[in-house]
Parts: sequence; C-alpha cells; structure tokens
Amino acid sequence: MARQCQISGVKVTTGHHIHRSGKAKKEGGIGKHITKRVKRKIYPNLRDKRIWVAELNKFVNVRLSARSLKTVTKNGAYNVLKEAGIIK
Repeated sequence: MARQCQISGVKVTTGHHIHRSGKAKKEGGIGKHITKRVKRKIYPNLRDKRIWVAELNKFVNVRLSARSLKTVTKNGAYNVLKEAGIIK
C-alpha cells in the first residue's frame, strides 16, 4: 500500500536539509553560511485505522493522516468516507 492518505490524498514530498557552518553573529562570529543542501523525504503522519460506520453497521479499514482523522471525527465517518469514495 502506498504511503498516501485515502481521504485527503497527502503523500510523501521531497525537500532539502540545509547544512550550515560558522559561528552566529550574536555569538561573536561572522555569521552562518550554507555549505550544502542534502535531499530528504518528508513523510505524512499516516495511521492505519479501523473506523466504525454506524450507517453501514460495520468497521472500515482505512489509511489516513492525523489531520484526516480529525476531519472524520468532526464531520462523521459515513459522510467523509463516502465523499472520498471509499464506501458506496
């Protein structure tokens, strides 16, 4: 299964980790300088959850982000899962 939220579609993104060298100006140095940019991956905060859907009277297994879990809690499981196309 892909590292992607089934509700919001959030997935792995790429970015850079910046290496800096030097002493900060406020510590008496001449300032920090960027020496290298190293590629990195930024992973979403995914959870495998078993959510109870009262309208269907059954559990549904979904992989969703923590943000989407808050959405499910707020708007109701049936409405959110139906809009995402997970249930018919």
